[in-house]
Amino acid sequence: MSLEIALESLKRGEFVLLFDSAGRENEIDMVVAAEFVTPEHVARMRQHAGGLLCIALEHKFATSLDLQYMHEILSNASISNKEMIMGLAPYGDHPTFSLSVNHYQTYTGITDKDRALTISEMAKIFNVENSQKKFACSFKTPGHVPLLIASKDLLAVRQGHTEMSVYLAQVAGLTPVTAICEMMDAETYAALSVDKAEQFAKQNGIPLIDGKELLEYAKVN
Repeated sequence: MSLEIALESLKRGEFVLLFDSAGRENEIDMVVAAEFVTPEHVARMRQHAGGLLCIALEHKFATSLDLQYMHEILSNASISNKEMIMGLAPYGDHPTFSLSVNHYQTYTGITDKDRALTISEMAKIFNVENSQKKFACSFKTPGHVPLLIASKDLLAVRQGHTEMSVYLAQVAGLTPVTAICEMMDAETYAALSVDKAEQFAKQNGIPLIDGKELLEYAKVN
């Protein structure tokens, strides 16, 4: 079963490729558990995916850090151009973006080493007793790694890469914090097709998960 292979890959600190659905973003993301992220992971996501590298957080964890969705932060801010605030995206969901951060020990925040530190350190504070205080002391905003907040009930509410990747980490028994990055196509200037993603997956020995399979698994379990 491809899902079992993917879970084992995540447990080893390796990548999985995750396709949401043709009726949604129709995109494939490279996904890795944040607790294992190294500069090599970031370099590979930058080179072979090329989209926006983000950290997806379980909803309860994000709430414990006093994080809010960016569209909520902006709605409550004293800005005149509130018509700019995104409501539903073209594919029908609210965006999951929150703050963008750098770990305080980074320099510019954008290098492979810096982003790897920000990502891995975010996963570490999941098990800290006073995580909100540790978060406030350890991270600065604005930064170079966007934080994404998964929906409270995960796949029951939203079937995006944010929720799917966090759910995968939970099922694998890992810290529910993931690093995700959309795979782009330099030939078509669009998102990488499923066919090309399957070819990449075979060539590199990376499991590819179809969101439909994950949804079916979630219903049963």
